[in-house]
Amino acid sequence: MDITELKITLTDSLKPKPSDEGSLGFGKIFTDHMFIMEYSGGKWQNPRIQPYQRLLMDPSSSVFHYAQEVFEGLKAYRSSQGGVHLFRAKDNCVRFNRSAERMHMPVIDANFNYEVIRKLVDTERGWVPSSEGTSLYIRPTMIANDESLGVHAAKNYIYFIICSPSGAYYPEGLAPIRIKVEDKYVRTVRGGLGSAKTGGNYAASIKASEEAKLQGFTQVLWLDGEHLKYVEEVGAMNMMFVIGGKILTSDLRDSILPGITRDSVIRLARKKGISVEERRISIDEVMAAGETGELTEAFGTGTAAVVSPVRSMTYKGKTVEIGGGKIGKLTKEFYDLLTGIQRGTVKDEFGWITVV
Repeated sequence: MDITELKITLTDSLKPKPSDEGSLGFGKIFTDHMFIMEYSGGKWQNPRIQPYQRLLMDPSSSVFHYAQEVFEGLKAYRSSQGGVHLFRAKDNCVRFNRSAERMHMPVIDANFNYEVIRKLVDTERGWVPSSEGTSLYIRPTMIANDESLGVHAAKNYIYFIICSPSGAYYPEGLAPIRIKVEDKYVRTVRGGLGSAKTGGNYAASIKASEEAKLQGFTQVLWLDGEHLKYVEEVGAMNMMFVIGGKILTSDLRDSILPGITRDSVIRLARKKGISVEERRISIDEVMAAGETGELTEAFGTGTAAVVSPVRSMTYKGKTVEIGGGKIGKLTKEFYDLLTGIQRGTVKDEFGWITVV
C-alpha cells in the first residue's frame, strides 16, 4: 500500500479546543479527525483520514469475544519554535508489527504506517498543546472484526488511529510516587503476551492496581509469573534502579514490553558514560539495596509518563524509602534530556525526531 492511496475528508464541524491546557488530564479529549482502514480478502483497503466518529460493529465481532487486539502509544510535541515534533515514531511502527505478529494479526507496512501518522498529526497540528508537560497523545489500534463466533484467527480487521491532547499521565506530575510490589497476582508469564502491547496485559493488571490504589499506592511493580521473585515492570512503565552508581533494569524477555523510552534512557546513559546493566534483578536485591542506602534512585520509563520518579517501594509489608522522597539527580537529568529533545531545546543526536 502506498501513501498516495490515502484519502482525506475534513469535518465541517470543528470541536472547540481546550482553553486551559493545565487541566487536560490524560486521554479524555479527542481531536476532530481519525485514520481508519480495513483488512479483508487478505489485504488492507481504503485508507482514509475522516472526521472522528464512532465505530459501527456487530455484537458478534470477534474482538469482543476473543480479544485479538493490539495498540501503540506515541506522542507529538509542540517545539520551542512553534513547530510539531514526533518522537521515535518509526520505532513505534516496528513494535506495532511485533505485537501484531504475536497476536497472529496482519502487519502494516511500517513506512506506510509512519507516513499515515505524520499525515494525521499534520491534519491535527492545531490540537498539539504548547504548555510544559503537555503533548498530543497518538493511539494506533488494530482489532479483529469477524462477525462470527469461534476461537480462531480472524480474517477481517479494523485499524484506526485517534489523537488526544494530554497533560501529565500521573496527577502528581514529576512528584515521586509510591509503589507496591505485587506478591499475589501476576500480569503475564513466560511464553505469554507480556512483550506484546495488547489489551489483555492491561486487563490482567487492573484488579491488583485498584487494590494498590485503595492502600495509597500509585502503581504496582510486577514480579515474574514463575517464581514471584524477579522484577519485571510497573503498569505502563519499565523500571530502572540506581544501585551503587549503576543503572539496573530488567533484561528483555517475552514477559516484558520492550519500551521505547526505556531504550532511549539506556542509550542516553551509555553516551554519558553511565554503566547500565540489563539482567534479571530479584526483588530481594532491590529491597536490600534500599535498606543499606545503595539504592539511591528508582524511576519508571514510558511514553505516557516519560520518566516517573519513585519515592518508596513496599514489599510484603516492608517499605524502603528512596532518595528522601525527592526526585533523584539522574532521574531529573533524563527527564530534562528527553523532554528537551522532544521539544527541540536539546540537540537530537540520535535521529529520534520527525518534524511534521
